[in-house]
Amino acid sequence: MALLAPGSAVPSALVALMVFRAPAWACLLCFTSYKERVRVCQIFAGIEGPELEKCEEAFTAAFKGLLDTEINYDERSHLHDAFTQMTHSLQEMATAQGSFKVAFPDAAEKMRKVIMQLKEVRACIPPCGLQEVARRFHCRGCYSTVCDLPLDCPVQDLTVTRGHQAKFSCTVNFQLPKEEITYSWKFAGGGVRTQDVSYFEDLPRARGNLARIRPVQPAHRGTFSCVILHDQLPLARLYFFLNVTGAPPRGETELQVSFREVLRWAPLEAEMIEPWRPSLGELLARPEALTLSNQCLLAAVAALASVSATLVVWMFFRWYFKGN
Repeated sequence: MALLAPGSAVPSALVALMVFRAPAWACLLCFTSYKERVRVCQIFAGIEGPELEKCEEAFTAAFKGLLDTEINYDERSHLHDAFTQMTHSLQEMATAQGSFKVAFPDAAEKMRKVIMQLKEVRACIPPCGLQEVARRFHCRGCYSTVCDLPLDCPVQDLTVTRGHQAKFSCTVNFQLPKEEITYSWKFAGGGVRTQDVSYFEDLPRARGNLARIRPVQPAHRGTFSCVILHDQLPLARLYFFLNVTGAPPRGETELQVSFREVLRWAPLEAEMIEPWRPSLGELLARPEALTLSNQCLLAAVAALASVSATLVVWMFFRWYFKGN
């Protein structure tokens, strides 16, 4: 198989790469240019002639083992640099009158080892979400893909007794980008359990990934939705169906009922949810809280507190006995 013809043949080859499932030199095509490949063979075999064609065929055949290679999307630049260094090494070998029949298989084997040392492709974590950390690059076609998972996560059911508080944690089990993450909360009232976005209204008071309602009332029964966005692009939509149980409080008088009836004109949904700032105990109770780094931090804080307490006691006794 000859190398690509110059000029407009390159885009045509890329189209053919997608349609006909790519030739055996897929990674070579993705990370080297036409000029680089031609230059290598011209140094090995001369400007033209049958030997040049043999060189081209040997070059493409040597990299057939990298056809189905998939790499971590973030490692593309590293692999590109490795291929660039490889072409320079091949040019040096060609200048030194080396044999391309030996050089090409050796270069392909070195590239295979380089690919094995790259960061592994992260597995997709079900059941939902646009997981950019798991994006992968395919040499067969020179394109990337993300996990084939829906944005909508399954509805989580939450049952709360009337008068108590409801807590919502808008978190996912895959890694989010570190910057430009925002959260948008919505509510579908009337006791409906749904994932249809047309039922939901905005909750402007709710901010961040934690929110709560207190005290919970029957009017709060329905579906709450939290959308996780990165630079205004949705990464996941979480749903919480809140079911309210329990009889009305004994102290609720007819006057209180009438007062609530008067206030029904106000949009309850816009005021019922508020940011939730969990206590230290609540944070430590979360499964993901006791990581190794957090444990080290807690140990350091405890040690500092112990040293501080010891120092205060020592200074007190020193002052006390000095005074006596």
